[in-house]
Amino acid sequence: MPSKPLYKKIILKLSGEAFLGNLSFGVDPTATKEIAKEIISVHELGVKICVVIGAGNLFRGETEVHRNGMDRATADYMGMLGTIINGMALQSTIESLGVETRLMTAFEIKAVAEPYIRRRAVHHLDKERIVIFGGGTGSPFVTTDTAAALRGLELNCQVLMKGTKVDGVYSKDPKKYPDAKLLKSLTFL
Repeated sequence: MPSKPLYKKIILKLSGEAFLGNLSFGVDPTATKEIAKEIISVHELGVKICVVIGAGNLFRGETEVHRNGMDRATADYMGMLGTIINGMALQSTIESLGVETRLMTAFEIKAVAEPYIRRRAVHHLDKERIVIFGGGTGSPFVTTDTAAALRGLELNCQVLMKGTKVDGVYSKDPKKYPDAKLLKSLTFL
């Protein structure tokens, strides 16, 4: 292991499925604690950490649109609420292990989290708090991956790390299309 971390400020995108553990639905406390311990181990190296969480363990808006004909915007907002639930679970677990956090959301839900304000997030990072983002971007029709990229850019993170089931970017959905090709490099076009 290097004597000092390669990156000083990171953003970690976690899939909601990471919180499933051995469950088929919901938040597994054992899995959540393992995730929290790993995040804390990096934090203890002096790395400033931001976390964006998905909600696939609780609700998949796109699935509901196709399966039940639900309005896409409504389904996406429901998914955003799921990301806040996961954020609350992670926050509670990390803090139970003795590390201070802040949960910030893309839309106001004052009873459980602070609204995302860039300068407040910077302040929390400077105070050595782990900052967790829920609610995606606050807008439907975009993924939490987009939220991770956006927050990472806004907060000058040096790297976006992705802890999800997908091992890269494909030409099409590899679960649906066996001929999907893993794209090794991408350009803007």
